[in-house]
Amino acid sequence: MFCRTRLSGLMKLRILYHGNCFDGVSSAAIFTKFYRATINADADIFYTPTMHRAGNAFDREQFDGDENAIVDFKYCPDERLTWWFDHHQSAFLSNEDEQHFLNDTSGKKFLDTTSKSCAEFIARVAKDDFGFEDPSLAELIEWAHIIDGALYESPAQCVELRSSALKLMQVIEGEKDPAFVEKIIRMLTEKSLDEIVASDEIQAKLGPILERHWDTVEKIKARSAYERGVVSFDLTDTDIEGYNKFIPYYFFPETTYNVSLSRSDFRTKISVGSNPWAPRPRIHNIAEICEKYGGGGHAVVGAVSLRREDLELGKRYMREIIEELRFAE
Repeated sequence: MFCRTRLSGLMKLRILYHGNCFDGVSSAAIFTKFYRATINADADIFYTPTMHRAGNAFDREQFDGDENAIVDFKYCPDERLTWWFDHHQSAFLSNEDEQHFLNDTSGKKFLDTTSKSCAEFIARVAKDDFGFEDPSLAELIEWAHIIDGALYESPAQCVELRSSALKLMQVIEGEKDPAFVEKIIRMLTEKSLDEIVASDEIQAKLGPILERHWDTVEKIKARSAYERGVVSFDLTDTDIEGYNKFIPYYFFPETTYNVSLSRSDFRTKISVGSNPWAPRPRIHNIAEICEKYGGGGHAVVGAVSLRREDLELGKRYMREIIEELRFAE
């Protein structure tokens, strides 16, 4: 995973970011520009995607830099962690981790659960606390805010993927090679979204990814069932690990919630979301529901990660979550 050779004598920064996530990738790029502009212009920077999984979220050997940063992901009480930015309600694995954060006096660890995106939060802290602002990042910050905050005009805007940002989002979410995502992070520090999407490297990835996206759209349409404000579907017998979270609302505009089950080579995952355009508004805090099963997230979206072999447990948890979310009719 650590794909670059360290340049001799340079200070090393390791950035752990939320993997396969537009906000996580954007956060890594924004933190990179901030760090180079205000802390160390010559640092040798390495990137590591971090994924939610059952149990501990981190391998401690990942903190191998002279400085180490986590962006858009849970807190880790490791003394080698230098910088931390997150905006998730479920930012801590334990009360002890939260207390460790509260006791920190470094001035380099930040949490704002009201921010729609971590990218916007990092940019705001960089400006307010460190005097850093880069106008070239404005478009990236705006789109990270739209995408992670689900501030779309309609489900069609997200599902039909007409803008450069949404095309790049699809590449980031579907790309399995962390080295290629690292290239995207580095491009985001230098180029506009239109320039990145127009590049030969992204175009070579985009065709197959869009084809797979529309195949996933059809599979979700065929597998979805709607009842009393909840649309649900099971993808565990397919090779679909992730999907555009707004597909259910594209076909079921009447739903308030969406619950799905998927499986990858390292986890069984229950995804829970709420429809921003629902005729009946959300009345549950999804993060709190997911926390009951060892997961977390935000009030409007969350997930539970189990071991891959815990498929039947995942199906039971999924049924319980669906029943809790359904409206009484």
